[in-house]
Amino acid sequence: MYRIGVDLGGTNIVAGVVDENYNIVGRGSVKTRTPRPTENILEDIKESIRLSVQNARIDWSEVKSIGIGTPGTVNIAEGIIEYANNLDFDKVPIKQIMEDEFHLPIYIENDANCAALGEAIAGAGHGVDDFMAITLGTGVGSGIVIGGKLVHGCNDAAGEIGHMVIKFGGERCTCGRRGCWEAYASATALIRQTQDAMSKNFDTVMWDMVSEDIRNVTGTTAFEAMRENDKVGRDVVNNYIYYVSVGIINIINIFQPKILCIGGGIGNEGEALLSPIRYYVKNERYSIYAKNQTYICAAVLGNDAGVIGAAILDEQFED
Repeated sequence: MYRIGVDLGGTNIVAGVVDENYNIVGRGSVKTRTPRPTENILEDIKESIRLSVQNARIDWSEVKSIGIGTPGTVNIAEGIIEYANNLDFDKVPIKQIMEDEFHLPIYIENDANCAALGEAIAGAGHGVDDFMAITLGTGVGSGIVIGGKLVHGCNDAAGEIGHMVIKFGGERCTCGRRGCWEAYASATALIRQTQDAMSKNFDTVMWDMVSEDIRNVTGTTAFEAMRENDKVGRDVVNNYIYYVSVGIINIINIFQPKILCIGGGIGNEGEALLSPIRYYVKNERYSIYAKNQTYICAAVLGNDAGVIGAAILDEQFED
């Protein structure tokens, strides 16, 4: 049997048919094209699902279930997307809508949780029960898997670790608080930190990298400068990695997962990111003398994590 996973993003709606070995055997993708009416986006979700089945060249009778990962807050029991600001969703009963269309069991979940579940079952966390995934992208996404199950809390909103405060009275976060980890550890934060450093140092190679236009700075600019032995770029990266490490140490102190993986655009920096994080964690974690320690590694599934995680949501409801 096959299952379908949908990764509903602000740019693309991607559906994938996933086999019993967690391989994606057919895909369907449609541009999200926000802002536009909710009804139109829902129709394109349906279209992406149909395309995935068509491209997998399977019969609908072989499909067991459909899972949907969405940004925003969800009510899992009722199958409602309560709010997703980047899609302008407000109390969308997506479970019922999709069940009426496809006559299959439908499961919904937050997209960061889906990515974490995908990595936990089929990626970096394969074979372990206690696992966490951190995504360093536009924001800081996270998902917590304990005993093989996603942690939801009493209201399905658990896991917003990007919004723990690491610097009292610090930078204002998009959530409205000051000093959130996301305001220091996201790719958005790294871009701001790079631009701030460049505005004070006009002899850095980063100006050449961005063609003298500071608006061209990306999350990789400082890392690229560091690799060219540029002091300003190196200082930006070192400062950024320290902020990332502060949050990860907090997470490890609280949850002590067997494996913690880091993904997202910045996660692609590999050992340039991971090695110094491991150094900070080794020296500052509370469990410094424990025999068993959290293993920190890179995510391995890339953009497929959300699709695979959404597809296997049905397993989360099995006893």
